Amino acid sequence: MPHDFAPGSVWLVGAGPGDPELLTRKAERLIAAADIVFHDALVGPGVLALIPPTTPRVHVGKRSGRHSKDQRSINDLLAAAALAGKRVVRLKGGDPSIFGRSTEEIRHLAERGIAVRICPGITTASAAAASAGISLTLRGLARKLTLVTAHARAGEALDLDWAALAAPEATLAVYMGAAAAGEVSRRLIAAGRAPDTPVLVAVNVSLPDERILRGSLSALAFLVETISGDDPSLLLIGETIGAPATVSAIAETRGAVGTIAYARDA
Repeated sequence: MPHDFAPGSVWLVGAGPGDPELLTRKAERLIAAADIVFHDALVGPGVLALIPPTTPRVHVGKRSGRHSKDQRSINDLLAAAALAGKRVVRLKGGDPSIFGRSTEEIRHLAERGIAVRICPGITTASAAAASAGISLTLRGLARKLTLVTAHARAGEALDLDWAALAAPEATLAVYMGAAAAGEVSRRLIAAGRAPDTPVLVAVNVSLPDERILRGSLSALAFLVETISGDDPSLLLIGETIGAPATVSAIAETRGAVGTIAYARDA
């Protein structure tokens, strides 16, 4: 067994965006060594296939408001398995430390004297940019990358610092953003972001049915109309999102939109 995976300990493992070839070698090693695996709904089927057939797997995912387990129950399951002497892998889509609720699980386990460590994974924003052939940053044009989530609790407003998010020399990645695309577009434009700012909607990133939709900020709500509520999606917003062939031209004109086909309002 791995020297860093003692019985009664927990690893929070990043499963990446879904493609098993984007999994780290360390993550694959930990999955193979686990006595039990608790996994999210967004973990790709190819990654789940790496779990040995004799290893129990427990689905604890959350999709479109449908929760198989609440967070408190997940915390208790992890602790119970570790206290029973098992090597526990908590398999999370993307990177455990980016919108993965790792802090709650780490605190719960640490309070019970359970050793817990993190194995990072490729986050969806990086994988989406790679699939689209773009850069998330660009010298002189996009000096900052901001990651936010558009997921809010039922009945709560999407409370974000829109003025800061509308900064022109920044790329914005909005996780779980399809349902809130219209509000994101309206609020960013109202805060000063140009309506013709390029946007990209990445659906099922890195999986065989991946889709990349391009358009402008003013048309963002239209871009997401064909996306199923069950399909995980990410919004990328900023000048670097233009087609690869036009990125240099965009940089030279400091904000002009390149000659690619964008979806726009009528």
